[in-house]
Amino acid sequence: MRRLWILLLMVLFGTPLGAKDLTILTSFPSDMTDVFESLWQDAKPRTRIQVLNKNTISAMEEIQQGNARAFDLFWASSPEAFVLLGRDDRFADATVCSPNGPAPIEAFAVSSVGWSRRSDSTLFMPGSWNDLLLPIYRDRIAMARPARSGTMHLLVEQLLQVRGWDEGWTYLLELAGNLSTLTARSHGVPDGLINRRFDIGLMIDFLSTSRGEALQFRYGRPMTTFSAQIGILKGGINPDLACAFVEMLLSRSGQLALRHPNVSRIPIDAPIRAEISATIPPEITADLKLPWLEYDPELSADRYWAVNALFDLMIADVLVERRALWRRYHALKKQGFGAELDRVHQLLTKVPISERAATDVSHSAATGLRPSVQPATGSDERKLLDGWREEVRALLALAAADLEALETSRDE
Repeated sequence: MRRLWILLLMVLFGTPLGAKDLTILTSFPSDMTDVFESLWQDAKPRTRIQVLNKNTISAMEEIQQGNARAFDLFWASSPEAFVLLGRDDRFADATVCSPNGPAPIEAFAVSSVGWSRRSDSTLFMPGSWNDLLLPIYRDRIAMARPARSGTMHLLVEQLLQVRGWDEGWTYLLELAGNLSTLTARSHGVPDGLINRRFDIGLMIDFLSTSRGEALQFRYGRPMTTFSAQIGILKGGINPDLACAFVEMLLSRSGQLALRHPNVSRIPIDAPIRAEISATIPPEITADLKLPWLEYDPELSADRYWAVNALFDLMIADVLVERRALWRRYHALKKQGFGAELDRVHQLLTKVPISERAATDVSHSAATGLRPSVQPATGSDERKLLDGWREEVRALLALAAADLEALETSRDE
């Protein structure tokens, strides 16, 4: 069966049988990977490189299901993706490369998250995360669903780690009142900005800075940096080529290629960063010297499934309804209501489970190491999701009833 998949992959990619190919599964856009494909072909002209782009979550699931298409490398920004796959023993052994060669998993670049607007926009550029909650951004902000985007899951998790579980979700649930849409993939956010579908987009830095002529980017503060990584997979056909590709990525030429305009990433190699410091964002340089908070991918991996499930149930699945309730809340507040709205605010920002429960649920046999909510095949898992969904809808119904009562008292 594995050989059949490999032959099918060769046919789909148009690869002549007998050629020695390196195959990569990645979440990165082709504009970025093309730069490294060209670098590879210059160094290894007698080999072929084939790259398949999938969102991080789908790529993780394919690898967890056995890497049937025998990809040699997994390449992504999400550090927790590598933690989860490592826990599931999906990477090659430590001896896969020569003693002086790279490890099975290597960091290659540094990134952080924030927001973008179009370069020609006249809308005030938000200066902080809290600015994004202001009324001027109502229906003007977009982000990707974390259950479909590893980098957006990372952004959500950063807010939860910096602000704490309850305050982090409070912020995200308030932000939902200003969201215009949730895109299917992280690449849809910069595309939507450029196409004027919305005005502010939450994203990882390189998705914006690689389109520097069209977009302006600002890092969120407090800032946390994290490492994008590449891993050599178990079940790959050409581990020797995989080792060579990682070596190339970590080499001087590979690290400098990260600054190509189509890539616009920050090298992991500190001496090279120092050498080209004038091109590195000062916020990144400052955070690497004196980090405010170390991002914890292990903690994120511990509750990966639960965070994705909660975001979908509390925000993605009820975005229109929640957004309308926030509009009514803000309208009443503007009309002079104060303490009477406190319970509504509590109802609109309540999370169905505690931080500890989220970790326990993600470690349970029902969810295992799966990163996404769907498909929810186990009966226990379905009951769990149904219970959270019912509580979310009950909270929204109570908020709607309270708002209606206040609106009635106003009109009397």
